[in-house]
Amino acid sequence: MPESKILISGPDGAVAEAVIYPDTSSLITGAADLIGREAIEAIAQRGRFAVTLSGGNTPKPIYERLAKAAGIDWTRVQIFFGDERCVPPGDQRSNYNMAKAALLDHVSIPPGNVHRMHGEEDPETAAADYRSVLERALGTEGRFDLVLLGLGDNGHTASLFPGLAAVTEANRTVMALYVEVVGMWRLTLTPPIINAARRVAFLAEGSGKAEVLYRVLQGPRQPIVLPAQAIRPTEQLALWLIDAAAAGKLQRPA
Repeated sequence: MPESKILISGPDGAVAEAVIYPDTSSLITGAADLIGREAIEAIAQRGRFAVTLSGGNTPKPIYERLAKAAGIDWTRVQIFFGDERCVPPGDQRSNYNMAKAALLDHVSIPPGNVHRMHGEEDPETAAADYRSVLERALGTEGRFDLVLLGLGDNGHTASLFPGLAAVTEANRTVMALYVEVVGMWRLTLTPPIINAARRVAFLAEGSGKAEVLYRVLQGPRQPIVLPAQAIRPTEQLALWLIDAAAAGKLQRPA
């Protein structure tokens, strides 16, 4: 069964685009192929590809497949991160560490093109430093070509957790926040810079995500409770790359 593409409407009129894959394997392939196409197109049109990577379990095999993709000029790719745990870069909990092992160590990308969040530093200092990194690297336009995001069981995305100030931040592009539910400091991009990206793609897999995915896409609008709802890109519809199990509770158009 091939993937299906649908538009999903929420009760408040919000619309998202979803690509539903029959299984996790096809989701991995489809997501890696999408990133590759976005990279090649951005480089052809603008001379570079600025992509923000997501952490978590779902992206790892996607990055591993992307590392084997043909046709990407990695010297023109700029890598950023949507969030980071406040741990050293070699820590197994680090999003950078995962991306390095799965992708960055296997492609010919100049070290200067990889912009990690410095989770080992004082959180507020690290957030301010990363705001400066974004200003320098992205220039006056200040936009990513692609932001990859995951979806937590509680509706969080990046490190935008329920009830925290970063969800409603309107000015700062990067924030440090202490996340009580996980007992640690995190660094995260905020909705304004995510929503300004040319393309935002969420990744979700498995039946364990079916309920929260339904609530985010088709439930009442409650971004403080479900921070993923705060992501509403301004240029293109949010794109959800999901497997059939995760899509199990969505109400699909006839």
